[in-house]
Amino acid sequence: MNEDGVDIQEQETVVIFDTTLRDGEQSPGATLNADEKLEIARQLSRLGVDICEAGFPIASPGDFDAVRRIAEEVGPLLDGRKSGQPMVIAGLARANKQDIQRAYDAVKVAPRHRIHTFLATSDIHLKHKLNLDREECIEQVIESVRFARSLCDDVEFSPEDAGRSDPDFLVQVLTEAIKAGATTLNIPDTVGYVAPEEYGWLINYLIENTPGADKVVWSTHCHNDLGLATANTLAGVKAGARQVEVTINGIGERAGNTSLEEVAMAIHTRPTFFNFTTNIDTTHITRTSRMVSAYTGMVVQPNKAIVGANAFAHEAGIHQDGMLKNQLTYEIMRPETVGLHASTLVLGKHSGRHAFRVRIEDLGYDDLEKDELEQAFQRFKRLADKKKVVTDADIEAIIADEIYQPPEIWKLNQIQVSCGDRSIPTVSVSLTGPDGTTYMDAALGTGPVDAAYQAINRIVGETPRLKEFSINAVTEGLDAQAEATIRIQPDNGDSKYALNPQTSQHYARTYSGHGASTDIVVASARAYLSALNKMLAASTETSSVVEQVAVAGD
Repeated sequence: MNEDGVDIQEQETVVIFDTTLRDGEQSPGATLNADEKLEIARQLSRLGVDICEAGFPIASPGDFDAVRRIAEEVGPLLDGRKSGQPMVIAGLARANKQDIQRAYDAVKVAPRHRIHTFLATSDIHLKHKLNLDREECIEQVIESVRFARSLCDDVEFSPEDAGRSDPDFLVQVLTEAIKAGATTLNIPDTVGYVAPEEYGWLINYLIENTPGADKVVWSTHCHNDLGLATANTLAGVKAGARQVEVTINGIGERAGNTSLEEVAMAIHTRPTFFNFTTNIDTTHITRTSRMVSAYTGMVVQPNKAIVGANAFAHEAGIHQDGMLKNQLTYEIMRPETVGLHASTLVLGKHSGRHAFRVRIEDLGYDDLEKDELEQAFQRFKRLADKKKVVTDADIEAIIADEIYQPPEIWKLNQIQVSCGDRSIPTVSVSLTGPDGTTYMDAALGTGPVDAAYQAINRIVGETPRLKEFSINAVTEGLDAQAEATIRIQPDNGDSKYALNPQTSQHYARTYSGHGASTDIVVASARAYLSALNKMLAASTETSSVVEQVAVAGD
């Protein structure tokens, strides 16, 4: 029995399939490099994710290498995993042999690996996107799944846009997929169209009417266009699905995917209702959320369930009164359950490395390398000279800004600002370039941030368009650190920075950046350079991407 009186021996386990590194990375501006993907994959393993969809290997040589590295380095890891088994590493592939072979070549080195192939089944996709009739669709499914199974014992098939597909045609397609060797059948609500009752009905109908349904694992994959992704996923689980496809913070195309933390905590918090369990170590949820947010530059909204800044905050007087009397009055779960910790040590300028290291470990960052810890400590000491008390939120902002950043092509050395209501904002900047040389320049602007960006552009030789800019205080008070998040696009959608791997057409790809400092201009400059470094790094892969897409052609 657990603390809620539920017999955990009788609970079925819901398999968590995380697609943060594939579907999540398709969010505009959420581009990740190989090192960032590797670090997130390690954290997903610590979190207890059962299956990690590490990417779309045919998309580019860079994506192939990232998936292969994850398979090699993260695939064998067992540390702290509740399941006692290493994480399955999956690669996505369209329903053709070139894609499938490429996916297998990327994941095969992992002790446990999977090929995930897909083909649209809705009439609107068949007619307007694929130019296939239903018979041709079934033939392509059979051929692709059979080929995947010849390479790998673990094969997942997804009928894309299943939510708008004819249920009886889905039964035909899925029946053939099972015969061809599929071991998991995923039912995507690709455009977030269906309601929970409809989605639950569809999962139940397919399980009841598909021959061989008891031989496969049924899976959900829901998008959040109508804000129903988590509700639909849980309805699918209640109807018989035993795998859920999710992302950290619910990131993904358009309005995003089902949020891992919401599904995991719903099952954890309502054991008597769902009567399921997962292999997720919930105490790693907050850290994972913040890592993904920092690397992708996608800020978590304050009122986001589970991981938002306000998720465990109470301001209304009646709520505060209830909380002081009994926390259960307004909190259905404990902050510690998701990895939030109350401060027990006050850190300031007199604090030493030991106290700092203990606090870092309490916050879940117990795997930092020695040089990373020292780097963060030195940043902490500089901050402590400016602030009387350094909070947990400040420390996490330091970690995000120091550790969760792309490799530095250009490094910010110094920035000096002159501005006021009777003067023209002027900023001078010193950067270290990729050749190790120090470059300095100055520029005027409509404001200090604009002037800083103009000066950086003059040095770097790029003029990207600023698509989004936000700045937030990490904590309360006039001495709070500021966190800046921006998105940029290459000017005029310069083709050397962006290529759509599925259509071979160039488009204006967005790049995100994140920076933190007690000075908002410095934070803004750090964020801008972070995004610029991502954009510049991406340009080095483009020629090989074009060649790869040409080979993939479909």
